[in-house]
Amino acid sequence: MAKKSLKPKEEEASIDMTPMLDIVFIMLIFFIVTTSFVKEAGVDIVEPKAKSAEKKPKANIFIGINSNSEIYMLKKKINKEDVRTTVEGMLLENPESTIVIQADVSAKSGILLDVMDAAKAAGVKNISVAAEN
Repeated sequence: MAKKSLKPKEEEASIDMTPMLDIVFIMLIFFIVTTSFVKEAGVDIVEPKAKSAEKKPKANIFIGINSNSEIYMLKKKINKEDVRTTVEGMLLENPESTIVIQADVSAKSGILLDVMDAAKAAGVKNISVAAEN
């Protein structure tokens, strides 16, 4: 005759983590999709001073023009002929992008106007020129 143990069987309590992991994963995807990434110019600029300068709350794309009138986008030097195609590619990612052109004080104004024209031709609605207040 077999002896029965008088102790009740101990059950280990476990928590199913799968639903929580699913929710965390979905939230991660949501935050990645809704985040807008800033495309920096990647060059140091000495901005001109302007008393009427306003702070813009939101800008996605930065175009830099240094003192030698060289154009920088996405931390790379580009030709002024390539500004339009580069901006068009960025607009495919986010059609509501706004551009801030950071032109150095000693940069040629003709280059600034060429960059503004290329951005307008690419379809950008909001273009601003950075200035220090």
